[in-house]
Amino acid sequence: MARYTNLLTVPKTPPSLRDSIISSLKSCGLNMVYETGDYLVAKEIPGQVSLAQLTTIEVLINPPSGSLGPAKVNLVVKNEELPLRQKNHCQQVFETVNQALVALA
Repeated sequence: MARYTNLLTVPKTPPSLRDSIISSLKSCGLNMVYETGDYLVAKEIPGQVSLAQLTTIEVLINPPSGSLGPAKVNLVVKNEELPLRQKNHCQQVFETVNQALVALA
């Protein structure tokens, strides 16, 4: 199973941050499958790659401690594909989503 993670520090406030993350995931061609206030799950739309290569993206938003400070965003991109090559599909999706989220900072 391929799995890539990143912890981002984002200065936006959590309500606007959540909406920005959702728009970024949708702009990457991902379909939102689960949403709560601080946890988001998106998946690739089937049809472009094999079922084992379909990625699942999980985003956990940790609000700032206290009233000030940046929020932390934990990003996990995973799929069932064995990462036999350095440039596999899961890593490519991770890089795309990671760049979209880094642009929010």
